[in-house]
Amino acid sequence: MTTPTLKQSTLREHTRIHGLGIYRPEVIVTNEDICQWIDSSDEWIRQRTGIVTRHRADKDTSVIDMGEAAARAALADAGIEASQLGAVLVSTVTHPYATPSAAAQLADRLGATPAPAYDISAACAGYCYGIAQADALVHAGTAEFVLVVGVEKLSDFIDNTERTISFLLGDGAGAVVIGPSDSPGIGPSVWGSDGSKHESIRMTHSLLDVRELSLAALSEGPEALAAAAESAIWPTMRQDGPTVFRWAVWEMAKVAQQALDAAGIRAEDLVAFLPHQANIRIIDEMVKQLNLPEHVAVARDIVDAGNTSAASIPLAMHRLLSENPHLSGGLALQIGFGAGLVFGAQVVVLP
Repeated sequence: MTTPTLKQSTLREHTRIHGLGIYRPEVIVTNEDICQWIDSSDEWIRQRTGIVTRHRADKDTSVIDMGEAAARAALADAGIEASQLGAVLVSTVTHPYATPSAAAQLADRLGATPAPAYDISAACAGYCYGIAQADALVHAGTAEFVLVVGVEKLSDFIDNTERTISFLLGDGAGAVVIGPSDSPGIGPSVWGSDGSKHESIRMTHSLLDVRELSLAALSEGPEALAAAAESAIWPTMRQDGPTVFRWAVWEMAKVAQQALDAAGIRAEDLVAFLPHQANIRIIDEMVKQLNLPEHVAVARDIVDAGNTSAASIPLAMHRLLSENPHLSGGLALQIGFGAGLVFGAQVVVLP
C-alpha cells in the first residue's frame, strides 16, 4: 500500500512589520505626585531613572480596552482588516484573569474570530517574544498576518508607598501587524531566560496566598477583613534593584550584540536603537557597550512614559518615528528584558 504524501504549509521566505499603533492613557503622573507616597524628590527620580512623568489608566480602562485601541490603530496603519489575521498574540502580565486570555477577548472585539489567540507572559521581554513567535508563524505559513500587542496596566499591581519598583511604572499599549515581505524585515530572534534569578522581580503574594489570607481574616470578622485589606493582601510588585541593574547592564548588551551578529548587521548599519524602557542609566550604558555611532537614534520614551513593561518597545518605536519620520525603512535593534528573568532581541526594518 502506498503511503499518501502529507501536505504541509507553504513556507514564506521573508517577513516584516506592516503596521504600528499605540495607546497612551490620558492620566499623567508626575514625580511630584509620586513624592506624595514615598520619601523622595523629583531630582532624585530624574537622576536615578530618567523619568519625569508616566501615564496611568483610570480604573474603568482595562488591559483589553488599551490593547484594542492600539490594535485598531496598527490594523489601520497596515491597511488590513481584522478578519485577515491568522493569529492574535497579547503580551501582558497585568490581565487580572488567569483565564480566559486577554487575546481571545481582544480577537472577538476586533472581529478576528476564529483566529487563534493566546497570551504571552514574558514581562518586559513580552513584545520581543511576541515578535519572535509571529515571525515564525508567518514564515511557516501558519498565518499570513499576525497581530502582536504589548499592553500593561501596571498601576493595578503596585503599592504606591514602596520604592523598589512602583514609582517606575506606567500603563499603555503598543501593537504591530507582522506579515509576509518581498525582502527581509525581521532578523533572527535571540531570546532566553534565567529562572535562577526569578526572585529579583516578583509579586508579594500568589493568588492562593490571597485566598488564604482573606479566609483567615474573614473568620475573625468584618473588621479584621478590612484591616487585612488595608495591609495589602492584594499582590503587588517588588524588585531587587541592584541585582536587576547589574544583570541588565552587563548581560543585555551581550544579547543585543548577539542579535546584531545573527542578523549580519553592524552597529553602524543601524538607524535606531529601541531598548526596553527600564531605566535611562541602563539605556545609556548599553549604548556605550555597543559602541553605537552618534547617527543612531536612541529611544528614550521612558522620560515621559516610565517603564511600561511589554508595551515599552512599540510605544518607544512610535514616538521615535513620529519625531523622526525619515527613519522609516531603516534598521533598528530592539531588545526587551525583565521579570523571569527573560530577554529577547531582534533587528527589524522600521515600518
